[in-house]
Amino acid sequence: MDDLVTTEWLAAAPGADGLLVLDATYTSTLPGAAKQEPRAEYAEGHIPGARFLDLDTLVDADDPLPSMLPPRAVFEARMAALGVTADSRILLYDNSPHHTSCRAWWVLRMFGVEAAILDGGIAKWKAEGRPLEAGIPAASPGTFQAGAAKGKVRTLAEIKTTSEQIVDARSMARFTGEEPDPRPDCGSGHIPGSKSLTYSRLFNPDRTWKPLDAIRAEFEAAGIDLDKPLVATCGSGITASVLVFAAHLLGHDAALYDGSWSEWGADPSTPKAMGPA
Repeated sequence: MDDLVTTEWLAAAPGADGLLVLDATYTSTLPGAAKQEPRAEYAEGHIPGARFLDLDTLVDADDPLPSMLPPRAVFEARMAALGVTADSRILLYDNSPHHTSCRAWWVLRMFGVEAAILDGGIAKWKAEGRPLEAGIPAASPGTFQAGAAKGKVRTLAEIKTTSEQIVDARSMARFTGEEPDPRPDCGSGHIPGSKSLTYSRLFNPDRTWKPLDAIRAEFEAAGIDLDKPLVATCGSGITASVLVFAAHLLGHDAALYDGSWSEWGADPSTPKAMGPA
């Protein structure tokens, strides 16, 4: 299974050995986002056979920052409850303008689990008139043990001293400071030396990914050299995952600053740059 698969592929794949489709919609901690109820949306209609990942629960509930990586025990318990096994071939989709399946993909990789993403998500599936299933089916819980991380994460201390390129997935207006951050405790602007690549630039109007050459061109236009170490940031580590997945599609392993601007912007000791990069 490729890292990015089409709705046509999925429609022809029911019953494929080990295939486990997970709804990774997540919106609850994104300031300014349209209000959604991912579980209710899933219950109303989801891709047949898909299970609800409940990405909102895959966070560190004891960390005051939003959306931080969950403890290993929390991740393992959620995978076990979903019936994930070492043989599972996981395919993620979402119904979010923030492409939250990318965040799920990154979280899974941080615990050694590979996954693919459905191009266009459930919106494309519905637009094509494909079947839906209602309700919340029961899973068959099992046991699950996480493996070694396949992704990379960066801390505040590491970002303060990094020589890596930093790319910011937020809007240009938030990057420059023209638009104040929606979190009242955060300052405006961006991490000094970082570059802006708004995540939405990587997608077509129907939410499918642009061709690889076009994605590469967006990184280059942002002043990013994909042959050099790269770390992605955003507001709370959600849309930064989009840039990490994009780099992965191009054959590069980018890191993610999980605290992102929620941490950097709220810290009075960190410098904030204004204006374009």
